[in-house]
Amino acid sequence: MRKILFILLFASFIEAKVYDGVAVVVKNEAITLEDIKKEMKTSHTDVKQATDVLIRQKLEAAEIEERKIVVSSSEVYDDIKQMASRNNMSISDFYNAVREANGLSSTELKEKVKQKLLSQKLYSAIAYASMDEPSDEEINEYYELHKEEFSHPASFTVVIYDAQSKELLQEKVDNPMFYSPEIATNEQVLPYERISPELSSLLSRTPLHTFTPVVPNGKGGFMSFYIKSVESAKTAGIASVKNQIINAIMAGKREVVLNDYFARLRDNADINIIRMPDDQ
Repeated sequence: MRKILFILLFASFIEAKVYDGVAVVVKNEAITLEDIKKEMKTSHTDVKQATDVLIRQKLEAAEIEERKIVVSSSEVYDDIKQMASRNNMSISDFYNAVREANGLSSTELKEKVKQKLLSQKLYSAIAYASMDEPSDEEINEYYELHKEEFSHPASFTVVIYDAQSKELLQEKVDNPMFYSPEIATNEQVLPYERISPELSSLLSRTPLHTFTPVVPNGKGGFMSFYIKSVESAKTAGIASVKNQIINAIMAGKREVVLNDYFARLRDNADINIIRMPDDQ
C-alpha cells in the first residue's frame, strides 16, 4: 500500500513539474515558458509578441493537420535545390553555407523548409480562393505610390576578394591594408539586371567603399565584395515590374485575409493562458 501511495505521489509530483513549465495550452498543445523565452531572444520581441507568434504557430499546425496538408521529401529537396541554384551553389556547398551562417545542420534546414512549405500550402488553401487578381487601375496606383521601391542602381563596380580560408579573408575585411598571396582579387562591373536578387540586395545595402560580409563563393571557398563605385540609380518602367507589383498587391491582400482568418480562429479556439515569463 505504501509503495502504491509513493508511486502515486511521485507521479503527481512529475505531473506538477510539467504543468509548472507550461505557459499556454492551445487546443491541448502546450507552449512552455522556455518556448516563449527562446522566441523572445530569437525574434527580439516582448512577452506578448512572442506568445502571439507561438499561439499562431500552434493554430497553423492544427489547421495543417485538420486539412491533411502534406509536403513530400522531394518537394523539400526541390526547394533547397532552387535556393542553392539562386546562390550559384551546389547542394553540398549550400548546406555548408547555411551551417556556417546559421548553425543549422542539413536535417534542421530540411525541417525548416518543410514547415515553410506546409505553411505556404495552408495559406494558399485559406486565402487564394477568396482573392481576385488586381485590376490595371490598382496596379497603376500601387506603382505611383511606391515608385521609389522600383528605383535601383544601374551597376556596381566591385573588387572581389576570394580565398579558401574564411579567417584569412575576414582579416582582410577587418584590415584593408593586410596582404596575403592566398587572397585573389578581381575587379568587375556588375550590371544590376544580370546578377541574382540575393547578390543585388547584398551589394545595395553595403555602403560605398566598404566590404560586404564574407560569404561562401559556391566553390568551397569564400569571397567578399569591396564596393568601389555605384552607377546612378534608374527607375524601372511599370511594364518591367508589373508581375512584381501584382505579387506585392496579392501578398498584401493575402496578409489581410490570413490575419482575419486566424483572429477568428483564435477567438473560437480553446486557449488557456496559465502564466507568463518575466518580460526581459
